[in-house]
Amino acid sequence: MMRRVQTCLLLVTLAAISCGCGGGRVVTGHIVVPPQVAKEATREELLEAYNLIARNTKTLNATVEMKPTAGSKYSGVIDEYHEVKAFLLAARPAQIRVIGQAPVIGTTVFDMASDGETFRVSIPSKNKFLVGAVAVERASSKPIENLRPQHLLEALLWTEIRKEEAVTSREFNDENARYYILTVLRGGFQVEVLREIWFERSELHVARMQTFGPKGVLISDVRMEEWQASDNAVAQTTSATASTATISFPRTIRIERPHDDYKLDLQVTKVILNEEIPAERFKLEQPAGAELVRVGDAAENKQP
Repeated sequence: MMRRVQTCLLLVTLAAISCGCGGGRVVTGHIVVPPQVAKEATREELLEAYNLIARNTKTLNATVEMKPTAGSKYSGVIDEYHEVKAFLLAARPAQIRVIGQAPVIGTTVFDMASDGETFRVSIPSKNKFLVGAVAVERASSKPIENLRPQHLLEALLWTEIRKEEAVTSREFNDENARYYILTVLRGGFQVEVLREIWFERSELHVARMQTFGPKGVLISDVRMEEWQASDNAVAQTTSATASTATISFPRTIRIERPHDDYKLDLQVTKVILNEEIPAERFKLEQPAGAELVRVGDAAENKQP
């Protein structure tokens, strides 16, 4: 009888072990999912994949949910909302317009535009209209003066990597994924890193782009997930612009600019690529009665 009991216990134990080996490996009660297969690509193939998107994405018309990280400079404007619904237009070479609206009630929280030389920001709740040169990047002590629409443009419409630019490639692995990284170098007296472009190897999509300033200062860190076809891709497959249909776009984007003191999460709910956008839609005029603030003006910055 004792021998039969021992035999039964052994069979039950073996059955339990075999059941645990079906879809994953059981380790201390946790199921370890097998990693996805990493795809292979050469430096030239990665360069072509990146430049295909940079070269062929000419205009962008998107609806996004915008969430500023608590404590960031964006939260100084929209701190009373958990998120803002934003309508975003962008066109090469440097046009962008972003209109943020409060959820449900739909009132305008901010309206921002830039033409590559001058940026304009309207803040109705503060009754202010900000104007400044895009080249002025000096941080202001006043949070609303640090809003820069061109920062969004840089994250959404990429700069093409030119043939004359020096580019290296390497692999990087962590506990979450495996990556290829393209490093674009800045020449001159001392070679420095200009950009790093991370490709997640399970699908070879761009997952991260970092931009660096002189002496290795991290200017921008943009992370991208959930690459999908644009909402107008199906219609374009039968049109003369069929090449656009092959371009996908990330639906989840996080923009971090540590020296501008903000993080911004974008959830793209709708995106139309490469449709013509009339020039007047990028124009932003000063609202009647709004106070004009010239950002970067030394005299203005001395005001309390």
